[in-house]
Amino acid sequence: MADRVRKGSKGNERTAWLRSVQGAASETTSGYPARSNLLKRTAVAGLLLLGLAAFFLFDFGQYLTLDALKAQQATIDGFYRANPLLVLAIFFLVYVLLTALSVPGAAILTLAAGAIFGVAAGTVVVSFASSIGATLAFLASRYLFHDAVQARFGARLKPVNDGVARDGAFYLFSLRLVPVFPFFAVNLLMGLTPIRTWTYYWVSQVGMLLGTVVYVNAGTQLAAIETLGDIASPGLLASFAALGLLPWLGKWIRAVILRRRVYARWQRPRRFDRNLVVIGAGAAGLVSSLIGATVRARVTLVEASKMGGDCLNYGCVPSKALIKSARVAQAMRQADRYGLEAADPHFSFRAVMGRIHDVIAAIEPHDSIERYTGLGVDVVKGYARIVDPWTVEIAREDGSSQRLTTRSIVIAAGAEPLVPDLPGLGESGYLTSDTLWEAFARLDEMPRRIVVLGGGPIGCELAQAFARLGAEVTQVERGERLLPREDEDVAAIARAAQEASGVTVLTGHEAVRVENGPDRHLVLSAGGDRKSIGFDALIVAVGRTARLSGYGLEELGIETQKTVVTDEYLATIYPNIYAAGDVAGPYQFTHTAAHQAWFASVNALFGQFRRFKADYRVIPWTTFIDPEVARVGLNEQEAAAQDIPHEVTLFPLHELDRAIADSATTGFVKVLTPPGKDRILGATIVGEHAGELLAEYVLAMKHGLGLNKIMATIHTYPTMAEANKYAAGEWKKRHAPEGLLKLVERYHTWRRG
Repeated sequence: MADRVRKGSKGNERTAWLRSVQGAASETTSGYPARSNLLKRTAVAGLLLLGLAAFFLFDFGQYLTLDALKAQQATIDGFYRANPLLVLAIFFLVYVLLTALSVPGAAILTLAAGAIFGVAAGTVVVSFASSIGATLAFLASRYLFHDAVQARFGARLKPVNDGVARDGAFYLFSLRLVPVFPFFAVNLLMGLTPIRTWTYYWVSQVGMLLGTVVYVNAGTQLAAIETLGDIASPGLLASFAALGLLPWLGKWIRAVILRRRVYARWQRPRRFDRNLVVIGAGAAGLVSSLIGATVRARVTLVEASKMGGDCLNYGCVPSKALIKSARVAQAMRQADRYGLEAADPHFSFRAVMGRIHDVIAAIEPHDSIERYTGLGVDVVKGYARIVDPWTVEIAREDGSSQRLTTRSIVIAAGAEPLVPDLPGLGESGYLTSDTLWEAFARLDEMPRRIVVLGGGPIGCELAQAFARLGAEVTQVERGERLLPREDEDVAAIARAAQEASGVTVLTGHEAVRVENGPDRHLVLSAGGDRKSIGFDALIVAVGRTARLSGYGLEELGIETQKTVVTDEYLATIYPNIYAAGDVAGPYQFTHTAAHQAWFASVNALFGQFRRFKADYRVIPWTTFIDPEVARVGLNEQEAAAQDIPHEVTLFPLHELDRAIADSATTGFVKVLTPPGKDRILGATIVGEHAGELLAEYVLAMKHGLGLNKIMATIHTYPTMAEANKYAAGEWKKRHAPEGLLKLVERYHTWRRG
């Protein structure tokens, strides 16, 4: 569904589009099945409400008191002796019905079972009746409320859902063992979680058995009981609470056994040289070592190559310096847009590449050995190898070796360019994002024909930049579109921007081989057809792969897949060895590596007191093409893939005053929210300075602020940041209180007489 929304301001007609996309909770896009399902739920809710109303209207609760039970005990006993099976059946059905309706009285009925049927029969009938009734209440809660609750709070409930999926039986068993937790509340709340029905039933039956025996046995001494407190004494409740800890104690013992088994073949040192050894001085390694030194731990940081890692030397910093030069060149060509005379840029390619290395040199002191040594970190240049869980051997740069024992290790070895297995590629002199900076710095002239293999962020940034500097650039992508992680409308703008910059974009083309010779060619395949592209430089930018070999993972048996396998605390199979950054995944961003480093280092140093799960709920990123593409949280294709109900509010930049003034009207602000709610599920911004504009949404999502808060915040006029406020305003307009506005309109009409 697409609705066109109009908004007037400053004489300009502003337009926006709001698309409402329903996910799994709507269950279907056709009208009849949705209405049918709604009718079924309404019928179930109606029956439950009818049962509750009947219980309280006819005051059935008066029969479920201790005094009433004592008064009627003799009568019920006589009827039971005359009709044992009938009484058992009626009792069973009544017990199931009351517990399914979640009305008070289960404790009295349990006492009645002991008084009437005795301990053995009473325990059996109550055990099954209470478990079946509890399961029915559980199922009713799940049927009526589960989808709505998960749709509304799904992101916030994800840790709870994951915990229940993993340890749900432990949680439930503990709750059932301790009678202080309300029986009905456990039934209703567990229905909102993903625990399996069969698991819920059998754990409930086993968990409640001991309490059932206690209450049924107490019922055999009914005359001596004055209040329910006579049964549930503080001492008894404390005993039950202790029993409730048994499953967790068992789990802890199991973890200790597994931990001892993992460490069994290694000799643990009596003393340690270091509190923490960090392998790799990229973003994750630098932050990990800095945190360790800040809290006065003794830390050694080992780096075999350049301080600052890939970001400073081969990635973020040099590419952004290149992009700036390319944007200036493009601005010169397009100066007539601003009333100036357009001009072809004349430049020295060696000077452009020299500036890039000057930028790296200017930032290097921030990540230098001298700085980190001054902060208290022992920095060692060399190759590290983990010998055992507590020992790191360092082959130092000067040829010597050193062994350090350490309580904890953080692996931050980073990633390297992924190079496809392509015939002829190895002999072609191909370049990657790691090698092109040094190679191009030695050239006086830029290669005339450049082929960029890859349509992801790195490939797009490099292709556009070199095209704007005047190269004939061809960008090849095997998939059907550029930036495949982004929505289709975003990818369409990215492609148009590449082509407008002079890039020949070939999507749906797969590289087959490289033909080497006096004139090198990349051979492509598309739909059975072959195409040959000549090049002077071939840049491979198809992704990056974690560095997983050469530092001892294999010898220790640390599992690796595409990354080092870690748990939610970033620990490997060894609880004292952690991984962070590109080597750990799932994201390969400098800021994410630094984010993970906090969790890895804090857990490594203080995990014996408390450990923190790595939090990936709010991860932003930006692709620095022109216009920039920035995103945080969900986009449309991810929400659809995960069946998350959502609305899409889109504000186009061609309606923004500052964008018009800057001739930067390409792009939009797109925000995803739950249907009818202002909570932000994700935001995508395409446009000039999109990476800067995104920070407002990152902050809002991190701290639970909705679109109403953004709309109520003053934004400076005229700025690009106003686009965020206008997007919030478009959402608000679509959710305006129409009934109240009609009343206000009538009020103003009345005021005019």
